[in-house]
Amino acid sequence: MNTTLLLVQALNGLQFGVLLFLVAAGLTLVFGVMDFINLAHGVQYMVGAYLGAALAAMTGSFWLGLLLALPAALVFGLLLEWLVFRHLYARDHLSQVLATFGVILFLNEGVKAVFGAAPLQMPVPEALSGGVPIMEGLLYPTYRLAILAAGLLSAGLLWFLVERTRAGMLVRAGASNAPMLGALGVDVNRLFMLVFGFGAMLAGFAGVMAAPILSVEPGMGDNLLILAFVVIVIGGIGSVRGAFIAALLVGLVETIGRAMLPDLMRLMLDPSAARQTGAALASMLVYVVMAVILAVRPAGLFPVRR
Repeated sequence: MNTTLLLVQALNGLQFGVLLFLVAAGLTLVFGVMDFINLAHGVQYMVGAYLGAALAAMTGSFWLGLLLALPAALVFGLLLEWLVFRHLYARDHLSQVLATFGVILFLNEGVKAVFGAAPLQMPVPEALSGGVPIMEGLLYPTYRLAILAAGLLSAGLLWFLVERTRAGMLVRAGASNAPMLGALGVDVNRLFMLVFGFGAMLAGFAGVMAAPILSVEPGMGDNLLILAFVVIVIGGIGSVRGAFIAALLVGLVETIGRAMLPDLMRLMLDPSAARQTGAALASMLVYVVMAVILAVRPAGLFPVRR
């Protein structure tokens, strides 16, 4: 692999990492603060992508579609919390897993019924079309750089909200000891609802941003959810900083690994076998990294103090 291709894959990995962070940040807050396993968090990413694509098509503007999709994703997340999830907080984790898996099946079939099974396309906004020269002879898509910038800006804003505001202080306190927080007079149920809604909006934002470069289709959030769980395990459950570092790490390992391993295998195997073996090893690489990190730090890189 030459330097140019390595640079492109590294940028792709960082861009994928910030999308992972937007999904994983809400998931780690919900898991850390509420001790609630929400397998349906990935469908918030899918719903955000569908809302963005549909609203952009209705308004004829990517930017209007984005602005309208964010509050719509927030309302949809709060509606799910009110209808389904709040009735599961006191249940055991197995009940939560089974119930939220049912929500995945229901919503995947729901978007098929509303939008059809064919993938939707959301056009790249004209202002962000084209490419940016990052080295001689290499243009990198402007929109992918915009995703990277938006993800980093969102991460900075989320860090400020969690670390420097009273609401963030309550979220951190809830992650450390929710029963004590309730004993001090804080409405824990309302806090849970706000955390859940904010996490749903972050996942929806990730879906809207990914829609122009990916196919918007039923089940698009399922694979991303698996990687999001890997991110929060590596980073430390409940830790936003850990989710950010782990998301970038997972994005780079996933992207560069898939690009490099087939080439490395060609040094030992014939091209056909190298391609198959490299693809198989690349799909395992993230989980190998997770196992190594957990062997050294079982609670993750930045565990929340309890």
